Amino acid sequence: MAPDALAQLSRMEEARRQVQRQLELIDRQITRRAAALVPQQRRRHGDRRGKSSGACTVLERYRSTHAALTVERQPEIDALSRKLSRQDQAIAAHYERQQIALSRAA
Repeated sequence: MAPDALAQLSRMEEARRQVQRQLELIDRQITRRAAALVPQQRRRHGDRRGKSSGACTVLERYRSTHAALTVERQPEIDALSRKLSRQDQAIAAHYERQQIALSRAA
């Protein structure tokens, strides 16, 4: 593969990794925020401090909070997912072009 083609491929793969990291960061932010909001929801609903709410209830609250936060960030997630898909296609096309060029040269 030509040095300029390798450099271009390297830049494309790094850009893809950055978008993947952005998606992972959003997921971590949503998870942390949901975990932080569950205890606040419990107090807000008037549960007594000493009263134990079942693990299922806490898990259900966490899941619903996580889903609500995900819905809020969905446009951003969708845009990054589409970008990631386009980058995957561009990288695959780049590999294919290089393979064709190599087969012609041989």
